[in-house]
Order: sequence, then C-alpha cells, then structure tokens
Amino acid sequence: MKALWNSFKIAFSMYSKIPMPESSWTKENMRYVMCFFPMIGLVSGVLSWGWMLLLPYVHLDRGGFGLGAAVLALIPVAVTGGIHLDGFLDTSDALGSWQEPKKRLEILKDSRAGAFAVIMGCVYFSLSLGVYTTIQDIALAVWRTGSFWDMKIIFQMAFVYMISRAFSGLAIVTRPMAKNTGLAAAFSDGAQKKTVAVVMIGYLLICSGALIFLNPLPGVVCLAVGIFIYGYYCRMAQNKFGGVTGDLAGWFLQVSELCMLLALAAAAILGGGPWS
Repeated sequence: MKALWNSFKIAFSMYSKIPMPESSWTKENMRYVMCFFPMIGLVSGVLSWGWMLLLPYVHLDRGGFGLGAAVLALIPVAVTGGIHLDGFLDTSDALGSWQEPKKRLEILKDSRAGAFAVIMGCVYFSLSLGVYTTIQDIALAVWRTGSFWDMKIIFQMAFVYMISRAFSGLAIVTRPMAKNTGLAAAFSDGAQKKTVAVVMIGYLLICSGALIFLNPLPGVVCLAVGIFIYGYYCRMAQNKFGGVTGDLAGWFLQVSELCMLLALAAAAILGGGPWS
C-alpha cells in the first residue's frame, strides 16, 4: 500500500503542478506510477466542470464567450504545467526538420524553440480556442433548457483527458523506447509493465464505455478518432524516431486530446437535437 501511495505522489508531482509530499524515486516506488497517470486527466475534467458551473453566474455566458472558452482551454495546461505541451513543440520541430531518426532525436533534446515549434504552437492554440468555444456553446445551450447535469459534453471531456493518458501510458509500457535515457525510459524501465498495461486497458474500457453511454454518436466518433491517432502515433514514433520518447508522448497527448474533442463537438452538432 505504501508503494502505491508513493507511486501516486510521483505521478502527480511529475505530470502535474499539484503540490505533493516528497517521495523517493526508488525502483519499488516507480513500479505503478503510470497507473495513476490518467487520474491527472480526471482533475482537469473536474476543474472544467467547476468552471462551466460558475460561468453563467459570473455573466461570462453573456458576451464573454471568448474569455470563458480561453479559461476552459487553459485549464489542462495549468494542471500539467505545460509538460506535455513542451513535448508537442519539441516534436513539431523534429518532425518539421525532415531529418533521419538519429538527427530527430538530437533535435528533441535541443532546448531552443525552432520555427516549426512556434508555428505549430500558434496553430494548436488557435484551433484549441475554437474547439473549446464550440464545446462551451453546446454546454451552455443545454444548461439553459435543463440543468448542469444535462451538460453531458463537459462530462465527456473528462473521459477524453483520461483516455488520452491511458493510451499514452499503454504505449510507454508496450512499445519500444527510442533511447535508454530520459523520463519515458525511466518510467518504462521501472514499471511493472504487465500490471500497468492491464490497468491502462481497464481505464480505456471504463472511460470508453462512459463516453459512449453519455451520448452514443459523439462518443463513438470521438473514440474512433482516439484509436486512429494512437495507431498513427505508434507507427510514426517507430518509423521516424525508432521508438517512443517522453517528448513524443507529450505530442501524442496534446494531439489526441484536441482531435478527440474536435470530433466530440462536431459529432454533437451534426447529430442535431438538444446535444444531451
């Protein structure tokens, strides 16, 4: 039990900005760290629920949609401290270089931001703001005719945050690493891989079921997109980098979340009805 508690603390201290008691990174404590990784997505989801609940009462639902959606988009970044976004930007530079795998890995280690990182960062946040504005509009439209609990798309967001991390954790313990150093390699080497893989699959099954149960059509479309992005990520990581790294894991998490949320919002709109 103590090892599980220490693994929990390491997971949250590493992958979030939530203050945690100190814990030693021993081999025993590292075994189950990835098992708690998806729970950080749950924190982002709960904070998003809270913000959406508060939004109408601070009158940002009346002419303040842009500001409200911007906060919604920044909640996951605030929770993680931007650790995954950093990997997304580094990977964007490496992919934009069109170099061989060895050179791409060197670019990932470069602390300087290149042109592709800046461009893709602007593209990411522009698209992200559009997606969260759409989700906010759908949720508030339903809220005005029902109750907070009718805003199912906000609850689905939390499961998207968890699914992206479950896929990421699954790749860490089942896919080959591109190098023997770095955080991803450390967590992969120290993990009880079979146990972590089973737990990640459990997360995926439960969260996917909840996603579809809340609203079947958007849930199925969103999940299909997530599976497609995961398949592309595994293939891309192997072919272009020789395996998975921490930066690539960050790239996957940011891309999969954004694409799944985009699919969720688009399917909800195209499906018509009250979006509930």
